[in-house]
Amino acid sequence: MAADRLTDPFLLSLDLAGRRVVVVGGGTRAQRRLPGLIAAGADVLVVAPDLTPAVEGMVSAGEVVWAPREYRAADLDDAWLAFACTGDPGVDAQVVADAEARRVFCAATTGGSAQAPATGAHDGAVVGVVADEQRRATQLCGALVDALRSGAVAEQAPDRPPAGVALVGGGPGDRDLITVRGRRLLALADVVVTDRLAPRDLLDELGPDVEVIDASKIPYGRAMAQQRINELLIEHAQAGRFVVRLKGGDPFVYGRGYEEVIACTEAGVPVTVVPGVTSAFAAPAAAGIPVSHRSVAHEIVVVSGHAAPGDPRSLVDWAALGRMRGTIVLLMAVERIAVFAAELMRHGRPPETPVAIVQDATTRIQRTVRGTLADIGERAREEEVRPPAVVVIGPVAGLTADSASWAAAAAAVR
Repeated sequence: MAADRLTDPFLLSLDLAGRRVVVVGGGTRAQRRLPGLIAAGADVLVVAPDLTPAVEGMVSAGEVVWAPREYRAADLDDAWLAFACTGDPGVDAQVVADAEARRVFCAATTGGSAQAPATGAHDGAVVGVVADEQRRATQLCGALVDALRSGAVAEQAPDRPPAGVALVGGGPGDRDLITVRGRRLLALADVVVTDRLAPRDLLDELGPDVEVIDASKIPYGRAMAQQRINELLIEHAQAGRFVVRLKGGDPFVYGRGYEEVIACTEAGVPVTVVPGVTSAFAAPAAAGIPVSHRSVAHEIVVVSGHAAPGDPRSLVDWAALGRMRGTIVLLMAVERIAVFAAELMRHGRPPETPVAIVQDATTRIQRTVRGTLADIGERAREEEVRPPAVVVIGPVAGLTADSASWAAAAAAVR
């Protein structure tokens, strides 16, 4: 809010669907405003000689109309709302004056008749904050939304979703890496069927009336049969409960999520899938390893290590993997890492190919063990590597410049 403004602003929610909104300017100021206007269904005209690539993408997608020229006063004809976003004080002031003459509300850095509040959303509610400084408004809005999401600010409990099942990808382990939608549905659950790879800290946020069912599968140890997991999802949903199947990573990346979708669908149980951050890419990133890098790796293959090479159950073309030069990410491969390494070398991968194993990624006990195809089996035994761990094979696993300090900094933020 302008410092010299003597009256308080009047906050109002506008229905802009189908109504003309003129944005003067095609730079980053406009880029920040446009997504919200597009989401509101506004008929947006952007007037600017040049655009940022992101705004150009919105034009190409048909989300906004672009007038590729300098601003004219007539651009505001038939407008319901205007934004002066050029960053040029003279041009922006002219837009404000022209809008005032036409009785069109105009938002600008200074002098406008309107001010766009800092906004955030939670569970169907939109929070808007106007303050004496935009930075302060943004900080306050973020704090309010965080408080709503955490439950620190009480609100009337939302309506329970109808009985059914939601397969929610919990991400690689850190509680903050679950999606916003996943966390919202988890907070509404009557029953949570979880496994040991799902973010365990999230369970502490559940209400005392929520039933938690442990469906963990320990490698080469105790495991709940998939058939029984399917039965539990169906039984609880058919009993009128909303069930969240909380899984590690992404439900459809070696998570057997589609098997659960089929079982629920065949039983007539409504089911929805919430994608998650897959550990195949998140674990290397948390350790400072990019699975792709320009001029280093142009291909990425994610492979299940559940079955050994030569096993009748294996669908993996190990000969093709041995010939490729890019990145291989192995999941569920700790027990057979030496076997996989030997198979890749047998089919042409150089013994000196870098390998990195990231164990317990994004958690407090994350660690990385490095080696080559020639010695990674021995290194894994020496370091007593245990699941869950993600194996990265290829030149990217050897990109160590500054990676140690980067990973340390990332761990400090966690």
